[in-house]
Amino acid sequence: MPRPAGTLRLMTWNIHGGIGPDRRFDLDRVAALIAGHAPDILALQEIDTRGRSVDVLAPLQGLAIGHFTEARTIAVPDGHYGHALFSRWPAEEVVLHDLSHRRHEPRIAIETVLGTEHGPLHLVAVHLGLAITERRRQARALAAMAGSKPGISTVMLGDFNDWFSFGDVSRAMRRELPERTRLRTFPARRPALRLDRVYCGVPGMLADAFSDPSARLCSDHLPVIADIRLPAPAGAEAEPLLSRHVDLAHSKTGRETGSADDEPERAGPEPADADAGSRAHT
Repeated sequence: MPRPAGTLRLMTWNIHGGIGPDRRFDLDRVAALIAGHAPDILALQEIDTRGRSVDVLAPLQGLAIGHFTEARTIAVPDGHYGHALFSRWPAEEVVLHDLSHRRHEPRIAIETVLGTEHGPLHLVAVHLGLAITERRRQARALAAMAGSKPGISTVMLGDFNDWFSFGDVSRAMRRELPERTRLRTFPARRPALRLDRVYCGVPGMLADAFSDPSARLCSDHLPVIADIRLPAPAGAEAEPLLSRHVDLAHSKTGRETGSADDEPERAGPEPADADAGSRAHT
């Protein structure tokens, strides 16, 4: 889908270790779908080399997005597991924040500042925990990060694992990050939950947001693709920022769809706590 003029394209996607519903590991098809959307900034969750050579990541490295920062949350003798941030601009002031909680699976947030062609951008990429108690603590930590760079626009993106429309993550970050995408992304075959999101620190930054239903052939999550427009510097005259959120997974016509706050998230029981060595992740 063409992007609005003057915007940056962000993409976040939980790629489920590169394994699709056919149970086949194939990062080439993952990379091909990503390349089709040509993101400037890409956050990928569940990158997994365990039991394979690190060379399997070649399709992702071949995207030529430029700069790469990773957070390896699990490292074992036969590989590693975690999430990563790709950017067309060098990452400055990179900080890896340990968000792990007690005996739950390790979690790390990637925080950086990017010097984009439209101005600086404070960016945080995440993959939050499955349990309510750990997400509550992680959300408070993210809210503090969101307010840590005054004068610089902030965006957070990733898999927030927030199962409810009015969950702890949304409530904790609403003041610092008032705008977010509202697209159903999980499970990919019949999306019902809005786990994967992009949060923006200024109302109107989000110029467009959509998903790609063809991604259900690659992963158990659909991606979120968001076009953002950074606010003009103080004193500069800028056109009004308008937002449009399109969920292609639920709208073949590409029309606007209702806000996630129009109806409650489909609520189910919280999943069992994940063991740090397990290969079953969300």
